[in-house]
Amino acid sequence: MDSLTHIVLGACVGEAFFEKGFGKKAMVWGILAQSIPDIDFIASFWLNNPDSLLAHRGFTHSILFALLIVPVFSITADRIHKPHNILFKKWVLFFTTEIFAHLFIDAFNNYGIGWFEPFSHFRFSFNIIYVADPFFSIVPGISFIVLMVLNRYHLKRKLWWKLGIIFPIIYLTYCCINKIKIDNDIDKSLKSQNISVAHYFSTPAPLQNWLWYIVVPHEDGFYVGYRSVFDHQGEIDFKYFKKNEHFLSRVSDHEELQKLKRFSKGYYTAERIHDTIIFNDLRFGQTFGWRYPNNIFVFHYYLKHPQNNNLLIQRGRFSNWDFGEMKYYLHRVVGI
Repeated sequence: MDSLTHIVLGACVGEAFFEKGFGKKAMVWGILAQSIPDIDFIASFWLNNPDSLLAHRGFTHSILFALLIVPVFSITADRIHKPHNILFKKWVLFFTTEIFAHLFIDAFNNYGIGWFEPFSHFRFSFNIIYVADPFFSIVPGISFIVLMVLNRYHLKRKLWWKLGIIFPIIYLTYCCINKIKIDNDIDKSLKSQNISVAHYFSTPAPLQNWLWYIVVPHEDGFYVGYRSVFDHQGEIDFKYFKKNEHFLSRVSDHEELQKLKRFSKGYYTAERIHDTIIFNDLRFGQTFGWRYPNNIFVFHYYLKHPQNNNLLIQRGRFSNWDFGEMKYYLHRVVGI
């Protein structure tokens, strides 16, 4: 999830653990603990783009890192706040909950997370919720603000931290239900169109959980489409994109290309525009693909011009989102 969501959730969990007597210090510790796995952003200052992509949500999001950092946080907090009556095992349980909650929630996005780094480079991704979903974050965000404003002994504090934790759990469960429905619709549509596949990829389109983006590998390319949980039409309208592996043959031994392929989990295509070869990671969607199925993919990497590869994950994602495009997007979300 986005950093702001981890901050507000961490604060709510901190309040839940300690409540009265420890003031708002627990909220601060919760924020720090929920944020520490994202310290890997520092690596982007000296790594190239492919290495930075693999470093993010790598070791600092692993179970090993969590097991190493929990004692560090526990010992530090225990010493800073002496004298106190908080058992050391409560510190350990608190920081374990915070950090593992971060690792668990991040696995629900399509970026992927290396739980078993450095022993395995496999990335877990459930593809159930968009990385920044305001419907997931709004209640814990409001709870965070209220908890910061209320007196530390106010009787309503318990109500607010409960709302800040329980609502995201309920919403995430609802997202899982949507995922099941969408995948069932995909299976039916593929069968009716006589498209035989071993696996496919489905994940929410930006900022919500009702319109989903779908990528289906087939022969030497991919079918790409969109499906709303509110759609009434039976079949999904797919657009086919060739993989164009031959465009990559001249740079097949290029180290950056091998890292990009590993990051994409095989969901990639190549394009040649004039003298430039572009690598597309299909997992991150298209710009307005629900309206313009031929549009470019958000993640496109210039293999011959690496200096032009900033903001890879969200390149052009939200550019030109005027009132008209937003209105059409909402229309597509509510179904056709």
